Amino acid sequence: MRSIAITTENKVSRILIGESLKNLGNYLPPGKSIIITDDNILRYYAGALPPMPVITIGTGEKHKTMETLTHIFERLIDLEADRTTFIIGIGGGIVCDVAGFAASVYMRGLQFGFVSTTLLSQVDASVGGKNGVNFRRFKNMLGVFNQPEFVICDPLMLKTLQQNEFVAGFAEIVKAGVIKSAPLFDYLEENAEKALMADPEVLENLVYESVRIKAEVVEADEKEKGERKKLNFGHTFAHAFENMAEILHGEAVSMGMVLASKLSRDIGFLAAEEANRIERLLSRLQLPVKPVMEPGLALAPMKQDKKREGDAVHMVLLKKIGEAVIEKITYNKLEEIIHDLR
Repeated sequence: MRSIAITTENKVSRILIGESLKNLGNYLPPGKSIIITDDNILRYYAGALPPMPVITIGTGEKHKTMETLTHIFERLIDLEADRTTFIIGIGGGIVCDVAGFAASVYMRGLQFGFVSTTLLSQVDASVGGKNGVNFRRFKNMLGVFNQPEFVICDPLMLKTLQQNEFVAGFAEIVKAGVIKSAPLFDYLEENAEKALMADPEVLENLVYESVRIKAEVVEADEKEKGERKKLNFGHTFAHAFENMAEILHGEAVSMGMVLASKLSRDIGFLAAEEANRIERLLSRLQLPVKPVMEPGLALAPMKQDKKREGDAVHMVLLKKIGEAVIEKITYNKLEEIIHDLR
């Protein structure tokens, strides 16, 4: 097992890479704990969960809502949860987001931890303390910054993922490389096929390096005032795609990164060959590189993005692989560039 500590103003959050679900009890405080998980986890791991109350939510982005939070709060009240109760989210990014948000606001805040069960959540969604839900059709419109006490990343739990869910996690690993670490990007280029075959050593290295990069960024800018915004590379387009089509988050991020790379190229920041390298790697990792819709159609939902500022949006672009910048681009300029991309 390898451990990374994320140290912020009010907390130290431990990311435990290679730890096992069966050791969860070693990290729980004395007193009552309650698990929040989804139907899929119960189907595969019900017998492996420690003996404690379980709150179950549905699977999929459509359950990342205020209605789901209401269900959780009602169950917490039924279970007589109080301020000493510890919440454990066991699942992928949606479970961790919802469980973290519920714990953060119930009785003004309970302690919580995660057992992260998907590749995408192990490298990104469960790490860093952003917890939120969607509102209407707008992704993560409601949320809080609050760090979990721990995140257990059990590699054995990845074996029950559907292939498309497993592959989707590589999008966030590619993102970590292109914004912050050319060596990580190079390593993934060299080991793409081994990664797809779930080679244990390669996967552990990829998870560790992705978490290390995110920890570094979060420690420097927990509340996303500057540097942390770079973690949104590809996400402005991705969130718009997710609003308008039923696709996995990692698939949407892959499409968004290709478009953001081409924007970076056309603005004159990124060399054409580097943009091509990014698209080739994503394709080798069996991720989609063509937008799920006409890019111009994404402009309307992008105007509701959290990164909007007046008639412009803060876009994360690339100077080169391993170096990202944040540029304010008006929607009119963005529309012109997207038109040229077509």
